[in-house]
Amino acid sequence: MAVYLDHNATTPLHEAVFEGMRPWMSSSTGNPSSLHRFGRLQRDAIERAREQVAALVDVHPEQVIFTSGGTESNNLQIKGLVAATGAKRIALSAIEHMSLLEPAAHAAPDCAVDSIAANGAGYISTEALEQSLKPDTALVSIMAANNETGVIQDIVKLAACATQGGAWFHTDASQAAGKIEVSFRQWGVHAMTLSAHKFYGPQGAGALIVDRRLPLRAQLHGGSQEKGLRAGTENVPAIVGFGIAAELAQTELAQRSAHALALRSRLEARLARMPAVRIFAQQSHRLPNTVQFGVSGFDGETLLMQLDRAGFAVSSGSACTSGKSEPSHVLRAMGVADEFALAAVRVSFGRGNTGAEVDAFAQALSNIVDRMSNSAVMMAATI
Repeated sequence: MAVYLDHNATTPLHEAVFEGMRPWMSSSTGNPSSLHRFGRLQRDAIERAREQVAALVDVHPEQVIFTSGGTESNNLQIKGLVAATGAKRIALSAIEHMSLLEPAAHAAPDCAVDSIAANGAGYISTEALEQSLKPDTALVSIMAANNETGVIQDIVKLAACATQGGAWFHTDASQAAGKIEVSFRQWGVHAMTLSAHKFYGPQGAGALIVDRRLPLRAQLHGGSQEKGLRAGTENVPAIVGFGIAAELAQTELAQRSAHALALRSRLEARLARMPAVRIFAQQSHRLPNTVQFGVSGFDGETLLMQLDRAGFAVSSGSACTSGKSEPSHVLRAMGVADEFALAAVRVSFGRGNTGAEVDAFAQALSNIVDRMSNSAVMMAATI
């Protein structure tokens, strides 16, 4: 038995998405920038996908800039705005994904980056944001939902606070889209990052949603594609798949959310019976599919390997930082002690998971913890 419980890292391609992409990978050809009929067919497919993605997040299609994924979108937003405005200061929350923290660190040699503190519940408060805002802060970026803990931020209040302080506001909604209601318009943001493979679309497709007033400078040069902000021949099959996945996410949102929440509640009830387990941000408003916890006295990597041998694929947090022995920067920002942060395990459910799989996972975890605890006791007794 192999059970996939790592949907915040990536999701399997939806069957309908695969079928929708198939013709564009085989029988259809043409460059979307060409004027002949083959090119026009490709262009029409892209524009249809643009409409589907726009509908998911409540924007006009012209505001959707297609990219290769969330990382490129975040780089375009951070570096593109700094390059366009000559910004000397930006502010990011302390719990952002590395695809934002790293571009910010490399945006410009003379651009200062301020960190907005998180509290123990995983939230970014308006008070913390206000303390971080300076007269020359050009951009604020705070993620809509955290990829590790699942904590959902009050983006409406945070965006309003940043705007009142004279800054542009960007939110990385890669984990939020397809799991909760997302509205660019109602949230009052100026830019938003999306990634198709987080909600059953293809890897290699993403978007930066932009306010038309937002100053940006292209980071890839060589063509006028995507309103001059993203040069290069478009990946039509991936963009088509992105559009179909966005439409499915919109129509199936309530069903997916309810299913995931039921699984999360079931798992947390089982974890509550394990004294050594601590669920992070348990009382916070979180994504319905996400549970991150630590097991006292255990190493997270060891637990992951043991769970993998038992047939369960989970993670410690972000897949982009796997292989590092450092504690999660997200948990550290929340004030979690290194002992627990290093023991972090993240379970993220998807549309195909079942209650029986939750029970089997909880039992496997309990067995592993008991076995490893007994081994440690026996070793201590022989010393």
